Amino acid sequence: MLAVKIDNTRPAHPQVGLGNADIVYVEQVEGELTRLLAVFSSSLPGVIGPTRSARESDLDLLREYGRVNFAFSGANQGVLRLVHAAPVHEISPDTVPNAFFRDPGRRSPYNLFLRPQRAMAARASATAGDIGLRFAAAVPTTGTVTHGFSVRYGPATRIALRYDPTHRTWPVSMDGRSARLPNGTQLAPANVLVQYVRVRASHFHDVLGNVTPFTQTTGTGTAVVFRDGRVISGHWSRPKLDGGTRFTDARGADIPLRPGQSWILLVPAGTRLTS
Repeated sequence: MLAVKIDNTRPAHPQVGLGNADIVYVEQVEGELTRLLAVFSSSLPGVIGPTRSARESDLDLLREYGRVNFAFSGANQGVLRLVHAAPVHEISPDTVPNAFFRDPGRRSPYNLFLRPQRAMAARASATAGDIGLRFAAAVPTTGTVTHGFSVRYGPATRIALRYDPTHRTWPVSMDGRSARLPNGTQLAPANVLVQYVRVRASHFHDVLGNVTPFTQTTGTGTAVVFRDGRVISGHWSRPKLDGGTRFTDARGADIPLRPGQSWILLVPAGTRLTS
């Protein structure tokens, strides 16, 4: 299993390899921008990126997967010490240099890409386990019909998803533009999970001095799940770091996801979704 930290700002688009990810997390970082943490288990593309630096929140989030390969471009010294102590296999230009390359057609720092096959060959990794998600092909009868939603992480970042009934997917737009792969295919997950979380200031900051947010993914909170043109309100629960995250409806039953790619938007509690 491979987790990769990926840039999500406009200069980083189009991202490469995201169509193969099983799960894509959207996380808030400095300046109310977002980055992605993409988890690959079913298949690996030839290239993934652009890769960016690790955050403290990534390490807590990945604990539910076991000892995975974690690919990132680097981190500040404080976060690197946490990475060294965490139960992950580090894959960075310092540890597996031949797994990374610079694309001369893009400008730095948006041009560092990963060759995942080389990364996986260099590091042993855990296989996919139970992280709490449940899947079922049958369309749920609970919830209400919806055409989509949008969410703002801040003035600079808006993510919108609109349901495509033909393909039963949720095409993604970032800041008013379709999120597409280099071949023009729009990113369109089968499921979108909005997980309301506590976001607080960490002890770290970026090179400009902006405080790095820490996203807490243990505990409980409210959640909203979108699949097959329906929205189901409920809760999420992850009592311990080494355990998975359950998404349940108002009755406490697991919310089944449609088989396919899932995006999990880690949204600060209190953030409003708009239609």
